[in-house]
Order: sequence, then C-alpha cells, then structure tokens
Amino acid sequence: MSDLLEQGLIRIREGFDSQAAAFEACRPALFSAGSNPFEASPPSRDFPVGALDGLRRYIEQIELFNPAYGLVGSKDRDELVIKHILDSLAPLALIRLLLAGIAATGEKPGETGSADHAALPTVADLGSGAGLPGIPLAICMPEYHFTLIERMGRRIGFLENTCALLGLRNVGIEQSDVERAQAHRFSLIVFRAFRPLEPAMLKAIFRLLAPGGLLAAYKAREERVAEELGAVAALVGAWKELGTPVPFLEEQRRLVMVRPPA
Repeated sequence: MSDLLEQGLIRIREGFDSQAAAFEACRPALFSAGSNPFEASPPSRDFPVGALDGLRRYIEQIELFNPAYGLVGSKDRDELVIKHILDSLAPLALIRLLLAGIAATGEKPGETGSADHAALPTVADLGSGAGLPGIPLAICMPEYHFTLIERMGRRIGFLENTCALLGLRNVGIEQSDVERAQAHRFSLIVFRAFRPLEPAMLKAIFRLLAPGGLLAAYKAREERVAEELGAVAALVGAWKELGTPVPFLEEQRRLVMVRPPA
C-alpha cells in the first residue's frame, strides 16, 4: 500500500495536464516569443527514478534536526508531508513549463557552479530555510541547478549536511541576505513563506535575475495575491497567477509568476 507521500506525488502528476492547459493562457504575457516553445518538446510529467526515496530521506533529516533547529512548524509526519513537501511540489508542472520557456527563448542562464548544468536555466530559492521548496524541486528536477540562499548559519549547516547526505550534485548553498547576493545570475527565482511582494523586496529580487529571468512566488489566498500585486503593479512587466492545489490540503495555494519590466 502506498503512503501519503507517494499518493500525493501521484495526484500531482495527474494534475499536470490541467496545469499545463491553464499555463497556456499565461504564456504570451510571460514570454515574448511568438511561437509556442513547448510544442516540439513538452516538459516531462514524470518523476525521476529515485525521487520518492530521496524525498523520504529528506523528510527523515527534517524530523531529525527540527527539534534543535526549528526548521518547520509541523505536529507530525503527515502535516510535514502535506504542508511542506507536497506544498513545495504542487506547482511542479508550472515550474517545469517556466524553465522550458526560459530555455526556449535562447537567453543564457547565470552561473551554475557545475559544468553538468552549464547550458540550462538556473534556479534560486530565496530564504530557503529548511530547503523548501528548493530541495524537493531539485530532487524532482535533477537536470537543473538550484542555489539555496539562506542567511542563518545554523540552517546553512543543515542544508549542507542534508544535500551531501542526499547526494544532490545539482544544488549549491549560499549564506547571504537577498540584498547582498550577487546580481544577474538566475533564470528563475522561487520562494515560499518568505516575504510579501513589496517594492523594495521586489527590486532586490529583480536584481538577481539574469536577462529573460522570471520570479515564481508561492502564495496562498487569491485576494491576498491581488492585494500584494496591486501595490507593485507599476514595478513589474507582467504577472500571472494560477491555482496550485496541494493534495490532501483544503487551503488555497497559488503560484504568482512575474516578469520584470523591460
């Protein structure tokens, strides 16, 4: 019998086509290319071999170190799986489509830190904390390079140990505030449970993006998204948001996709 994590991954995979269809309406605002870059080679809807095992081992590390480090707020494993792991992976189809679109535009990615990923878009997870959503995404997309940016030293130690234990060669770790991180490096920036989208923070995030790069922010209620984006509308080139249902969670989740001004 499959466990909660495995069942959740199955549901996420089953929702790929509906997310891809919803994304199609957003694509013209986010990418300038007139043709559809996904027709010839649509992103995979499958999880790589070993992803389930990698996610289980990651969960074990969070449970081991959470009492000492206060990494996440979860009362038991089921809550950890639903509210943090599956929540991080709920927009996986959209993240894959964004990265495929960035790659298809022909823009060169920023530094990868690894020759294995030098020709592909790069991803930064800002305020990574326990590695959410960066580590689950990196486990499920080993072809892309991720940089986890976190300012707290003890969390950096957890991230370094965990990535070494999991053998995540496609993950780099950087101790820095967002405002001090090196600029113009990343094709896609993601963050979850980080900070509201307000003018100063948005400008700091845009500074980190390589040409053609995009922001993908994990958010909750639709009305809150509208409020945040309404306050910074003059600072963005375009933005779109889509629902990203989390398996076994009744609360709203949305991914806000933002293109910087030209």
